[in-house]
Amino acid sequence: MSAAAVERNYYHFEEERSLLEAAEEISEKLPGYRVEILGGEITVAPPADAAHAKALTKVMAPLIAAGLDGEESNVLQAIGLWLPTGEEDFAIPDISVVDADVEDHLIKYNSYDPAVFRMVLEVTSSNYRTDLRTKVALYAEAGIPVYVIVDRHHQRVHVLTDPRNGAYEHAVHAPGTTFTLPASIGAEVELSVDKLLQLKPANPDS
Repeated sequence: MSAAAVERNYYHFEEERSLLEAAEEISEKLPGYRVEILGGEITVAPPADAAHAKALTKVMAPLIAAGLDGEESNVLQAIGLWLPTGEEDFAIPDISVVDADVEDHLIKYNSYDPAVFRMVLEVTSSNYRTDLRTKVALYAEAGIPVYVIVDRHHQRVHVLTDPRNGAYEHAVHAPGTTFTLPASIGAEVELSVDKLLQLKPANPDS
């Protein structure tokens, strides 16, 4: 997602407020924008463009086809993930695979316990560094088992697994290849890098 840092006094609050209160007010002022608190800093992302939305569809379809949206797990868009990295930190991944009883694990501000998240996925936009750097550390610290980044800026897909001591094992997949998501998410799902990046097939006559 694209994200821009917002200073706490950006909206000239008349009194000192918590970051969560500030985030809620920003959400009310900017409907349709995605507001997160990452590492104690409010970030704001504009609505996704069509290419971003198409990439999400390319991911969700095989996840659902593999049975991950059923009795034991769900495939969800834009669900809040409470982070242990700050008193008010939370993220809103583009796509999450979660345990089916996720609603029993609400913490606050429509954000849920990281323990019920099997995988999160982000599709990058203009501020790709947030997904490639900031969220890598935050999701690893939260113990999210699998973090997938569809990196449209560098034209590759990152699959991060096995979080330990705030870091992930990291595999990078280039155009023209496929990869299989870990069975730990509930099913082994094969994905095409070209489809996720919406790359057109090469013309053999060119």
